[in-house]
Amino acid sequence: MKKLFLIIVSMLPLYLLAQNRYDVVMDEIMADPTPQIGLPNNEWIELKNTTTSAINLQNWRIGDATGQSGPMPGFTLQPDSFVIVCTASAVAAMSAFGTTISVTSFPSLDNDGDQLFLRAANGRTIHAVNYTSGWYQNEVKKDGGWTLEMIDTKSPCAGSSNWKASVNTTGGTAGKKNSIDAINNDATAPQLKRAFTTDNTTIVLVYDEPVDSLSGATLTNYSIDGGLTLVSATAIAPLFNQVQLKTNNPMAVNTVYTITASNIKDCKSNNIGSANKAKVGLPVDAASGEWIINEILFNPRSNAFDFVEFYNNSNKIFDASKLYIANRNSSGVISSIKVLSATPFYIFPGDYIVETDNPDNLAVQYLVKNPDYVLAVSSPPSFSDNEGTVVTLNFQGNVVDEVKYKDDWHFKLIDDVEGVSLERIDPAGPSQNETNWHSAASTAGYGTPTYKNSQYKLLNAITAKIEITPKIFSPDNDGRDDIATIQYEVTEPGYIANITIFDAAGRPVRNLVRNGTLGLKGYWNWDGLGDKANKLPVGTYIFFTEIFNLQGKKEKSKNTVVLARKLN
Repeated sequence: MKKLFLIIVSMLPLYLLAQNRYDVVMDEIMADPTPQIGLPNNEWIELKNTTTSAINLQNWRIGDATGQSGPMPGFTLQPDSFVIVCTASAVAAMSAFGTTISVTSFPSLDNDGDQLFLRAANGRTIHAVNYTSGWYQNEVKKDGGWTLEMIDTKSPCAGSSNWKASVNTTGGTAGKKNSIDAINNDATAPQLKRAFTTDNTTIVLVYDEPVDSLSGATLTNYSIDGGLTLVSATAIAPLFNQVQLKTNNPMAVNTVYTITASNIKDCKSNNIGSANKAKVGLPVDAASGEWIINEILFNPRSNAFDFVEFYNNSNKIFDASKLYIANRNSSGVISSIKVLSATPFYIFPGDYIVETDNPDNLAVQYLVKNPDYVLAVSSPPSFSDNEGTVVTLNFQGNVVDEVKYKDDWHFKLIDDVEGVSLERIDPAGPSQNETNWHSAASTAGYGTPTYKNSQYKLLNAITAKIEITPKIFSPDNDGRDDIATIQYEVTEPGYIANITIFDAAGRPVRNLVRNGTLGLKGYWNWDGLGDKANKLPVGTYIFFTEIFNLQGKKEKSKNTVVLARKLN
């Protein structure tokens, strides 16, 4: 009987045993069939059998983030063969191009991007993709009428690098080999990009591609610092580019932990090799002075885009999916509110985060030292080339920071400010004080997205009532000592100041401050220009400062500074 049983099993169709990931892949997607190029005006997905065995698709399903289709009919997909899957109403039109089957509740494919999965009858995810319109790699074709085709079905987890728009003149290759079919070897190991928490004991790791579910769920491949221990690891379907970890004890607030991942593989067995690390912690809502507007490009070059850089000026962790950017309309009302990230994205103390419409274009225009810190915001609020208001809000809708900028805040000797960003000088300085802003240095390419500003300057603690730093400055917008800062400190409120700058011959060249009311401490900046925004010659200049109050207290002081410039 045992021999007979073995013979019977060996005679069963091979497709009954085929339930492995990537045995069948979604290798072509028609998400946006209009305007028509040559194919019918229908949405559909093509499946390919990548194995050497026939596979029965009965009760398999296709789905997206909003749900899944009804079961597929009994259909045997032969080795290295294709089948088109669509709605029943599209079968007649699509059958002219190749073998076609229908399912009920076929998912509506979003034009700009969607998360799709293919699930076997036993519920196992066989393939999943999270496409975007950027996968077309073609600005014309992403607007409709063309399919997305997989380049190499033997590299199914390579992501966007393995997909392009069809080059077939009909707009796609329904039911047959893809027009861009080629060898596209995936030799790149997965990278741990970031992590976030869902509660104080649950951490989710995010990789840049799907990982092997076995290695991804192996607990010994992970470690965490801060006195915590990991107790479980689970690979998350359907994309398998995320892994959920559990800790033995709760994480503490305002504490940054580091997760280390090792020996993680992708579907081509590329090993992560050396340990990858990601920071994680418990985010809180940002407050005023903690999340600041740090750099603004409101007048971009032709064919470029605005950008706004933010800075985490605190010891706290913020979540970009709970932070917003906005402007104010002509009535002064906050408008055009956009969230910085659709998914959790943690911002740690000292991080610089940039929002823009087109990150790829930003990298062409400027040096972007940390591309992972650039967040793409579709149709962000617009900012006028002359003047406008940049607003950022927290999760409660409260204004955390706001800058009402003007184009005359730029360095007066720059002939053309197109493509020149405004940089905040001191993160702790006032947002609305124009002397706390300066044009980005020419030596920095007129912009410093994702890293410390070229004009960054922290005010030093002063020992005298009036102090000027540096003693020698060169206002040539090269990012090094471009401004002279006059710091003051008084013992009581209610003082007023006048500052006049004289040249070495005793001639007044700039009335820097007139009847300026003082706080207990503060500062002014001098850009080396005269009263008529004229370029002053090199030499020694004297600052004559008068401080007085209405009770008759008065104090006068003189300070000198040397204005220098590079020799041409």
